[in-house]
Amino acid sequence: MSKTPWWRGAVIYQIYPRSYLDTDGDGVGDLPGIIERLDYIASLGVDAIWVSPFFKSPMADFGYDIADQRDVDPLFGNLADFDRLLAKAHALGLKVMIDQVFSHTSVEHAWFKESRESRDNPKADWYVWADAREDGTPPNNWLSIFGGVAWRWEPRRRQYYLHNFLSSQPDLDFHNPAVQQATLDYVKFWLDRGVDGFRLDSINFCFHDAQLRDNPPKPEDQRVGRGFSPDNPYAFQYHYYNNTRPENIGFLERLRALLDQYPGAVTLGEISSEDSLATTAEYTAPGRLHMGYSFELLVDDYSVEYIRSTVEKLEATMRDGWPCWAVSNHDVQRAVTRWGGHPANPQLARMLVALVCSLRGSVCIYQGEELGLGEADVPFEALQDPYGITFWPNFKGRDGCRTPMPWTDQALAGFTQGKPWLPIPAEHRALSVQAQEADGDSTLHAFRNFLRWRKAHPALVEGTIRFLGSTEPVLLFERQAGDETLLLAFNLSGDTVRHALPAGEWQALALPGPVAGALEAGELVLPGNAVYCARRS
Repeated sequence: MSKTPWWRGAVIYQIYPRSYLDTDGDGVGDLPGIIERLDYIASLGVDAIWVSPFFKSPMADFGYDIADQRDVDPLFGNLADFDRLLAKAHALGLKVMIDQVFSHTSVEHAWFKESRESRDNPKADWYVWADAREDGTPPNNWLSIFGGVAWRWEPRRRQYYLHNFLSSQPDLDFHNPAVQQATLDYVKFWLDRGVDGFRLDSINFCFHDAQLRDNPPKPEDQRVGRGFSPDNPYAFQYHYYNNTRPENIGFLERLRALLDQYPGAVTLGEISSEDSLATTAEYTAPGRLHMGYSFELLVDDYSVEYIRSTVEKLEATMRDGWPCWAVSNHDVQRAVTRWGGHPANPQLARMLVALVCSLRGSVCIYQGEELGLGEADVPFEALQDPYGITFWPNFKGRDGCRTPMPWTDQALAGFTQGKPWLPIPAEHRALSVQAQEADGDSTLHAFRNFLRWRKAHPALVEGTIRFLGSTEPVLLFERQAGDETLLLAFNLSGDTVRHALPAGEWQALALPGPVAGALEAGELVLPGNAVYCARRS
């Protein structure tokens, strides 16, 4: 295992800075707050942290609309704070990954302010500009993920600019070599500062079709995937031309060449395309991204058949690349609620952590998963997410998974001395870090114990995976590395089930964390949300 790159099989802990810990009383988390909690994070047994955007931004999309990729927004601190965070994390043995948003900027970015002034300035062709059609309408039928037309009129140029997300997030034109170089330059800025890697937001959105061809319509029965319900017109199209263009491959190879100059530095691409698994395999081929992850396990579908077929499809196509899996993040409803409903079931929470950490690949764990937090119910009047405000009430947006971390059971949860930017529900305060630290049987202790146990088994960190025949609700697979072969069985239901033990000689292992299954008369007995593990003798 010593020759294995640090990121292969790593557990990466995602921090949403706004909601981690506020140290200056403004109700918003900050970099000094992360620094203050790094010892806690290291105690979890994770290998790295991924810090969501903390760059200068007007915060229209809470940091994913960047106004300066080389500086920290005063809301979060300053560059000296980031350097202190980096130094302390490294001293604790934690790698540090940061978000990068290549495809677009904020309208407040200096590049865009210059670009929009005229058609002949030095940055005139740094963004995707297009003339109106003869009747004044946008140049094609492309739609924004956040609802409505993906084009915004700019009177200073008398042209439209493209925005795949909010209208305040104009898309850069990666067909321009100067844009590519400027992007690589600020990646180098952070590499030189000492970061260990990058999570690349919407990495397949960098390039658009240069001919601006219309996207074809999608039949009604196929309007599914990544939260794009029929309520959102974005689901009405096949997005063949506004993202995932072949030219992106060449840029990814340029990016990888830069990363290769920094031993150990890693890229993790977020991919959402018409066939995200195929794109993930393509983007993680040799000489491209180190890892990729998509939204396949961040959806509502929760069944043995779906999980098995999703992982097997990626395994069949990803011959040389490396996957990364997540069941929760800052963009989707928390998994323990999405797949288990209300109230949050602690046994389900423990089983889900064990499941995602047992698949082949690396893992992203979202802050609060170690506590078993469920989705918060944020009332409309407290919503901050523009996505949720637009599509309320059928879709409540992303605020429910972004509420502040509960450090204590007090009214403000030990998060702030001011008014928190989002409300903190009472049920989260009951699951606070302070309360769970004091309870040896808590989800938090189960999380730590499981990650410690996982590291002792090479088959789980770097081994192969092979699914075995099973019926709902039992997911069954083997992990194998060297002379170690592990059998793992997961009960996805809340009821006790029995299942035949696969052929072979198996020695049961005591797996800490989730409810344990058992063997009775040659048959697996799995209580609700239980896990069984055995080693081939």
